[in-house]
Amino acid sequence: MSKVEVQNSPMDVSAIPKDKIGSYNQSFSKFVSALKSKDRQAVESLISDKVKSLVNENMIQKLSGGISFERKTEIYQSGCQKLLDNQTYPAIQYKYEDDKNNPPRDLITVIFENDGKILGVKPEYSK
Repeated sequence: MSKVEVQNSPMDVSAIPKDKIGSYNQSFSKFVSALKSKDRQAVESLISDKVKSLVNENMIQKLSGGISFERKTEIYQSGCQKLLDNQTYPAIQYKYEDDKNNPPRDLITVIFENDGKILGVKPEYSK
């Protein structure tokens, strides 16, 4: 069993092609909808095989509590992030549209595989 861990290393804001960002953004939207409706099968269809065995009901519930379904998200920045396996993956940071702070107070970092499957989701909230 492999474990994928998101480091707090800064994101390399190198360009991800716009069509890829659109595709990743669609995956994330479907993922949030699946979380909101508690559709575990849909969640599993959107996440990477590398993390499927690690995702359990408790993690899904925690994640559901970490993302505000009432607030609209928008892309804050995109780039690449290196993970503990020393691979670099495309990443998008989302902010809530109503968060006018710079930098935003609340961010959701989503790491994708090149095919659009979600490798990691990390909501960050200001205390």
